[in-house]
Amino acid sequence: MRIVIAPDKFAGTLTATEAARAIADGWHDVDPEAATELVPLSDGGPGFVEVLHTALGGKTVRLDVTGPLGTAVPADYLLDGDTAYIESAQACGLHLVAPDERDPGRATSRGVGELIAHAIDAGARTVVVGLGGSATNDAGAGMLAALGAAPGRTLSAGGGALADLPGPIDLAPALRATAGVRLVAATDVDNPLLGPHGASAVFGPQKGADDAQVHHLDRALAAFADATAAATGVPGDPRSVPGAGAAGGLGYALLLLGGTIESGVARVLAAVGLSEQVAAADLVITGEGSFDSQSLRGKLPHGVARAAAAHAVPCVVTAGVVSVGREEAAAAGISATYSLVESAGSTEAALTRSAAELRRLAADVARRWGR
Repeated sequence: MRIVIAPDKFAGTLTATEAARAIADGWHDVDPEAATELVPLSDGGPGFVEVLHTALGGKTVRLDVTGPLGTAVPADYLLDGDTAYIESAQACGLHLVAPDERDPGRATSRGVGELIAHAIDAGARTVVVGLGGSATNDAGAGMLAALGAAPGRTLSAGGGALADLPGPIDLAPALRATAGVRLVAATDVDNPLLGPHGASAVFGPQKGADDAQVHHLDRALAAFADATAAATGVPGDPRSVPGAGAAGGLGYALLLLGGTIESGVARVLAAVGLSEQVAAADLVITGEGSFDSQSLRGKLPHGVARAAAAHAVPCVVTAGVVSVGREEAAAAGISATYSLVESAGSTEAALTRSAAELRRLAADVARRWGR
């Protein structure tokens, strides 16, 4: 058999590369002769640069940037010709903040702007920013400040500070800094900036916000949107554009600068040539940490399943937790789902022995699907 193994990360436990290796090892425990093709993937969040570097080549550039809480963190971006690929999570990711220090009201996206500025200085004329996994909820204000927007101190102080802007916002320096550069926000999140489906309400609690802070942040981002709506030459108001709320509103800031929103999954799948690899496969295995209703709204497993279905190749999902029913999964082109928590017997076992338990689960998948 030829099996294409194309998972996303299992957030908090395994990188996409580690997950792919564990699945391949488990399959080979049952069928040592099988041909397994490992294709670790990312939808724009953590792993975005690593996956694209493996697929495209190019060179990675490392520098220290402002982290989510203001201290320096190392971050890489990929430069492939005159195109730069930036992973926002490397500069402002939730994984960079200890659980007891998470506060989306003060976390800043400034480091993302520093990466963009460095990439432009290095010759990039297209900058693709992968959005996902952020600790921030500042609508990209910190990113704009790093590119020259003023008042820089307030814009870099986190989303909570945007409720009391001291005066008008000057975006002209940021617009000049990115003039002639094509900016792309790579995300498959379709949330707007504000409201019950916006950045604060949907993602704020995941970053440590309680109900009161969610309401405060939504009001703060609304104030920021009002202050920036007339400060840019981009027609229309981008606050309601699907994807504006991605990565705590970083999508909104990129739209303010004339950027566009594209599917992170589609860009990565094209870069790794997944369609061609799937065409010659007997089975595709994908996966992620939590396979839920959001997974069927254009996230990575859904994109992999669509690629498999285009070639009439069955696709199965291995995930830490599965909360999608069989009929829902089947309608999305997924032949079967397997839960790591169920296989391991407990959430604790799945979290503490992730690689070993995923390997064991993959061996079970091999017994069911192998020849």
